[in-house]
Parts: sequence; structure tokens; C-alpha cells
Amino acid sequence: MNQSDKDTFTPYYQLLTEIDALSESLEKQHYQHLNCKKGCDLCCMAISVFPVEFYAIKAESDLKSIQELPVPQNDEDCCYLVDHSCVIYPFRPVICRTHGLPLLYMSLDGDDYELSCCELNFTNFDLADFDDENTYPMDRINSQLYQINKDFVAGFEEGKYSETDRIPLSELAQS
Repeated sequence: MNQSDKDTFTPYYQLLTEIDALSESLEKQHYQHLNCKKGCDLCCMAISVFPVEFYAIKAESDLKSIQELPVPQNDEDCCYLVDHSCVIYPFRPVICRTHGLPLLYMSLDGDDYELSCCELNFTNFDLADFDDENTYPMDRINSQLYQINKDFVAGFEEGKYSETDRIPLSELAQS
């Protein structure tokens, strides 16, 4: 990746740094309730991502080795999961960085917050004890990611993507 590519993705990388720091903090707070570890792949599935995530991952990844990966058994499996390990882990998208930890969202009706966490985690935890201090503020993070993507697509190949477009992550292997 050249310096120009790195500069293009600076806001995205800054968000990832913030997310990783928050993840580390939440993992320390909740370590006794987390079953997530290398080899656990319950949450690994085929997903689509914003163009800024797709192209940042593409810029960082060894595309030749990705293209040589075995084809998943079905369309729902993540094609980057090999022997229960993520081959793009250092460059994984936001959703993969946050999954498993307690995520706090505004409900669809906008009246209250909802909590989301992996079904394997927090089995002996009173979910009423979650608050904005010990959860991910996913609405804020998603808003930041949306804005970063909006800025990215505005300057990318003359309108190739809209701000709401998503690209299947599996297309990396076809690049």
C-alpha cells in the first residue's frame, strides 16, 4: 500500500483504532463473561460492508493468498474463515471487531435502547447491569462509519457507489 492509499483511509483507520481501544477496555471489564476466543466462529458469516471498509481491507490484504482459499460449503459461511481462524483478522471490518461484546442500539421505534451480545457470552450476567459505560455505543460508531464511507464514496470513481451501497466481502477473493 502506498502513502496515498493510507491517507485515503486515515479516518477509517482512526475509527478502527478507537474501536479496538474500546474493545480492549470492554474485554477487560467483561473477561469472566466472554467465551469468544480463537477457534470460536459462531458469528463468522458472509457479510457485506461499506465501500470504504471493502477497499481498505483490499489495500491491506494479500489478494493472491485470498484468491487461493477454499470455497465455503454454503453461501452463509465467511470465505475468510479457514480452520476456525480468520485469515483477514488484522484487517477485519467493524462488525467483526465488535461482535460478541455488549452492543447498545437505539430501538427501531426510538423509544429505548436495546442490547445485543453473543448468545455464548453473558450467560451468568444480569443484563439490566449494562449501561452506556460498559457497552459499545453502536449508534455513534455506525454513524461515524457511515459518514466516513459517505466522504469516501463522494471522491471514489465518479459516483460508482452511493453512501448506502454495500459490497459482499467475498468479492475480495474475486479482485
